[in-house]
Amino acid sequence: MSGADAGVGPEKTAEIAAKVEKFVREVVFPYEKDPRRNSHGPSEEMVQELKELARAAGVLTPHILPDGSHLSQRETATVLKKSGLSILGPSAVNTTAPDEGNMYLIGKVGSPELKERFLKPLVEGRARSAFFMTEPADEEGAGSDPSMMKTTCRLDGNHWVINGRKKFITGYEGAKVGIVMAKSEDGACMFLVDLPDPAIRLVRLLDTIDDGMTGGHAELDLVDLRVPADQMLGQSGEGFKYAQIRLSPARLSHCMRWHGVATRAHEEATAYACRRKAFGKLLVDHEGVGFMLAENLIDLKQAELMIDWCADVLDTGALGTTESSMAKVAVSEALSRVADRCVQVMGGTGVTRDTPVEAFYREIRAFRIYDGPTEVHKWSLAKKVKRDFLAEKPA
Repeated sequence: MSGADAGVGPEKTAEIAAKVEKFVREVVFPYEKDPRRNSHGPSEEMVQELKELARAAGVLTPHILPDGSHLSQRETATVLKKSGLSILGPSAVNTTAPDEGNMYLIGKVGSPELKERFLKPLVEGRARSAFFMTEPADEEGAGSDPSMMKTTCRLDGNHWVINGRKKFITGYEGAKVGIVMAKSEDGACMFLVDLPDPAIRLVRLLDTIDDGMTGGHAELDLVDLRVPADQMLGQSGEGFKYAQIRLSPARLSHCMRWHGVATRAHEEATAYACRRKAFGKLLVDHEGVGFMLAENLIDLKQAELMIDWCADVLDTGALGTTESSMAKVAVSEALSRVADRCVQVMGGTGVTRDTPVEAFYREIRAFRIYDGPTEVHKWSLAKKVKRDFLAEKPA
């Protein structure tokens, strides 16, 4: 179920990526100042409008081919980086989180019936989705440590009944498909659910530093949510197994998309520095500025190489848990440095909404926390260092 995807080859990949980049630059960029964006993301109306334009341009869901096959992870990286050149790009071409990761998971694990009912409308861009795993930290729920999950499920006839609270559920408002994680007596379980459902009650939409995700980030109460037994993914107690299938590719996809955002931020800062004069010369000719842009190039290239390296590991069919943790830390920290430098290069202009750079900075800053904070990944990697040392230590 977690085997590698064959892909289409470098020439076809380059063709797809070029089409996506052209669409994002020519069609999506002008939407960045559209008033239908708010603090909880672009409106549903706006996203559907962009998706129709993407469909007409032949770039909707570009990482999944018409026959249902998936680009390899290395090929997906090439395409998703181009979709990320605008914060709106992934939503427009249907490569955004959590939909991209949810499509991947259902495609790998779902039965033919579940794929027809839940995957097809996602791939076609007719529906959005949400992934219900994270829980409130103040209730000691599942955050960075999924084993702390408090949401429960119990079998009642031919339905499972789910109760609990979820938080930071990206894209919930307006979503039509949900993947819900809960804990039975056997362990973690995953369910596919139709949204909205009256048993899932919106507590609030969180005001967060980022505003690029349609549907925002929600806190929700699940009160006696009844899900037919045949909508469970796999068997009771296998939820973490399936989460692992989704985990590394989805984590790496974040790196791909935000690499595009950071690349665009660098483009904006470079253009500013090559036009603006101060103290008798262009900003770029001042070493303090020029060196920051040079460091951006280094960080962007190192991040790209980490993404490609991890993608190659996943393309062998391996879960790539360690590699994706390493990539997530390296890429999120590098791109955050890039975004920070871009704001600094642009000075006062960089902190205004006269340019998109301040929004890019906010989005990338959140990336250091989303899909696991840097410190949690380092802690996990440190445990592996110790475990490997003890395993290799002579008796």
